[in-house]
Amino acid sequence: MSKFTLQVNGKPQQVEVDADTPLLYVLRNDLKLNGAKFGCGLGQCGSCTVMLDKEPVMSCLVPVSLVGARAVRTVESGGTRWVPSSVLQQAFIEEQAAQCGYCIAGMIMRATALFEQVASPSDAQIRAWMQPNLCRCGTHMRILRAVRRAADVLAAQPIRNY
Repeated sequence: MSKFTLQVNGKPQQVEVDADTPLLYVLRNDLKLNGAKFGCGLGQCGSCTVMLDKEPVMSCLVPVSLVGARAVRTVESGGTRWVPSSVLQQAFIEEQAAQCGYCIAGMIMRATALFEQVASPSDAQIRAWMQPNLCRCGTHMRILRAVRRAADVLAAQPIRNY
């Protein structure tokens, strides 16, 4: 067991776990942040997607020892002033994009990363960016429409500089 101090959703969190413990397990089991879900455990479905700094990662594949000082953001973070999670959540509700909801936290985190890197993504950019995350219910078209809707709402907001 080793001690780690992680920056999770803007707050320092100390955990004592084995160095090779996946970040997902630390978030869910030790920090009780259950937004990210265990899906395949192989980095193939994206239901465990969180952000390390500004990059979306599949937390089931990231040993806690590799996180270091990078900021961890989960769906519980509430987003940022540039990409409030409420905009994405409302878009997902309006497009009825969540069927069982298991993948949605990962989808929202991946979309957040997109908006932080591309202020006004095209439909092709949204499709390509969201591709690694899977929805087993088959609501991909609704999810893509929700991300498009959120992109349009965010583009209309006055503050969008990074």
